[in-house]
Amino acid sequence: MNAISDLQLPSLPEVTLRALEICNKDGNYREISEVIASDTALVVRILALANSALYGPTPGIRSIDQALMRLGTRRFKTLILTAALRQILFELGGGAWQQLRDFWRHALTTALTARALATLTRYPEADEAFMLGMLHNVGELIDVKSPDTETGQQYTNRQPDIAAELVTSWGLGPLAADAMRYQQALPSELLDAGHLVKVIALSTRLALSDSAGIAAAGTMFGLSEELTHEINRRISHDVSAMADSLGIPLINSYDAEPASKQLRQTVLRHAIAQQALGFADLTGKSGAILAETVNSLTLITGLPALYFASNDDSLELLSGTTGPHPNLVVSAQAGGSVLTEAFTSRILISLKDKAPTVLDRQLLSLLRTQSLTAIPIVTGDKCPGVFVLGTDGRTSDSTTDLIDLFIRQLSAVLQEKTSAYEAEKESEGINHEIAIEKLREQVHEISNPLTIIRQYLHQLRNRLDDPSAREDLDIVRDELDRAANLLLQMNNGNTGDTGEDTSDLNAELRSLARVLDHSLFGDSKLHFNVLMCSTSTRVIAGPPAIRQILINLIRNAVESLRDAGGVVSLKTSAPIWQGRRNWVEMEISDTGPGIPQEVRDALFTPGKTTKGAGHSGLGLSIVKQLVDDMEGIIACHTGQEGTTFRILLPAASQETSKSE
Repeated sequence: MNAISDLQLPSLPEVTLRALEICNKDGNYREISEVIASDTALVVRILALANSALYGPTPGIRSIDQALMRLGTRRFKTLILTAALRQILFELGGGAWQQLRDFWRHALTTALTARALATLTRYPEADEAFMLGMLHNVGELIDVKSPDTETGQQYTNRQPDIAAELVTSWGLGPLAADAMRYQQALPSELLDAGHLVKVIALSTRLALSDSAGIAAAGTMFGLSEELTHEINRRISHDVSAMADSLGIPLINSYDAEPASKQLRQTVLRHAIAQQALGFADLTGKSGAILAETVNSLTLITGLPALYFASNDDSLELLSGTTGPHPNLVVSAQAGGSVLTEAFTSRILISLKDKAPTVLDRQLLSLLRTQSLTAIPIVTGDKCPGVFVLGTDGRTSDSTTDLIDLFIRQLSAVLQEKTSAYEAEKESEGINHEIAIEKLREQVHEISNPLTIIRQYLHQLRNRLDDPSAREDLDIVRDELDRAANLLLQMNNGNTGDTGEDTSDLNAELRSLARVLDHSLFGDSKLHFNVLMCSTSTRVIAGPPAIRQILINLIRNAVESLRDAGGVVSLKTSAPIWQGRRNWVEMEISDTGPGIPQEVRDALFTPGKTTKGAGHSGLGLSIVKQLVDDMEGIIACHTGQEGTTFRILLPAASQETSKSE
C-alpha cells in the first residue's frame, strides 16, 4: 500500500463549497486560510503542492498561510477549483458521509487543541502543531474512501506511519515525523519525549475526551485538571462555531446531498464560464477582447447582448449579438439609464420596475426584449466598458450567478493583461535609463586608458628629434581624440539585455540605485542607503525582472515615507544557505508606519492598496508573481517601526555547503 501517492481524498462538500465561494469573491487570504485549514483533505492537497519538487528544494511549508504565500493567489484558486471538480466525483454511501463528518470534527478538534497546548506550553511553532493535528489521522480519511472494509481498516491501523511518511515526504523534518509516529504512545512513555511529540500525543487524547488524557496533561505539562477541562470546553465551542458557519450539523444525522448538489451546480457554472471564455480570442487588446466576448455572454445565458466601450467621457456601442448595430455614442455621465448608472456606480443595474429613460427605450428596441440589465466590467480602478443584456425581467438566480462568475473571470484576464502591459512599459523606461547609465560607465572606463595613452604619446613626441616621426605621432593623437569624442557622443545608446538566464544582482542594483536615487529621493527628508555584500551575487534571474521587483518595492517604501520622511535601505547578502540550497538575499526596508491590517490580510492580492485613486494595487501581486517565476521566496516583516521585504533568489552556483 502506498498511501503517500494516494492524495485524492474526500472533503465535506460544505467546506469545499465555502472555499470556492470565498475565492470567487476575492476574499482575503485570512478567510481562505481559515476555511482550508479546517479540512484535512484540502490541507493535504495544498501542502503537497507547496512542498513539491515544482518549487525546488525549498524549506518545508508547515502552514496554509505559508502555502498561500508560496503558491500565490492565482495558483491557489486553481487548486481549489480542481479540488472541487474532484470532490463531485466521490460517490460515498450515507454511512461513509456520516463517518467523514465525524472525522472532520475530530481532526479539527485535535488541531485546535494542539495549537492551544503549543501556545500554552510555549512551543515556538503553534501553526505547525495545528497542521500536524489536522494530519495525524489521515489514514482514517483514506479508510473512508476505501472500496472495502478490510482494506480501509489496514489504513487506519497504519495511521501513525502513514502520517509520518507524509510529513517526511514534504520535508517537514524528523521531529514532525516523530510527532506523527508516536501519537498513540502511552503517557508514561512520553514524559521525557520531545516537546512537539508530547503536544500531538496529548491533543489526540484530549480530542477524544480521554480521561487518561486529562491526567496526562498534568504529568506531561503540569496543567491542572480544571484548566484542561476549560481548554476542552473552548475547543468544543470553536468547532461548533466553525460547523455552524459552514452549515455542517454536528448533533443530528448528516445528509451530504444538499451541499453536494449545490457544489455540483457551482462547479458546473465554473466550467461553463471558463469554456465560454475559451471560445473568445483573448490574445488581443482589452477592447477587442470585450467586443468579442459579448458573443460568449449570449452563449452561456441565451440572452441578447450589447457591448459599450468607455472612450474618454462617452460610451460607444461596439458590438452586439442582435445583428448589425447603429453607430450609437452616449455621454458616460449618469443620466438615469441603466447603462450610465452601471458605468458610474461600477455595479450591476437592472431596469426591473423602474420607468425607462429614452436611452433605456432605445436599448430595449435594439435588444427586442421587455427588460434589460447592465453589467460593468471592472479591472482595478477602471471600467473599460459595460455589457447590456436583454431579459424578460425574471432572470433566475442561477443565471445571475453564472453572469457574475463570467464577468469576474473576464475581469481577471483583463487585469492580468493590463498589469503585464503597464509593467512592460515601466520596465522599458527604466531599462533605457539603466542602459544609458551603464554606457556612461563603459565610456568612462574606456576613456581612462585613452587619456593615459595620449599622455605617453605627448611625452614620447617631446623626446623625438625626427620631424616626420612627430607628425606620425600627431596623427595617432588626433585619432585618439576622435575616438574619445565618439565615445562621449554615445550617451543615448542602448546596450539592451543580454538574454542570459543569470545576472549579477549587485551590478544591477548599483545601476538601478543611481537612477532611483535621482528620481525618487530628491526630497531632503528622504534618504536612500545601499549596502552591498562583497561576495558573488550572481543569481538565476534576468535583469528586467529584478529591476521590476525593486522598482515596485522601493516605490512603495517611498510612498509610505512621503509625508514624514525617513530612510529606505537596500541590502544584499550572499551566500545564504537555507533548505539545502544556496540563495542570494536582498532586503528592502523602510522606517515608515508599517503596513495597515486591512492590507496585510491580502498582501499580495491585486486591488489592495492604501494609495487612493489612480493606483490599481497591482504592485505587490506583480512582485509575488515574479519571485514565484524565479522559484524564489518572499517574506514580509512589518510593524510600527517600519516594513522589511526579504527576498531569496536562487544563486547561480548551487554547490553543497561544506558545513552541511
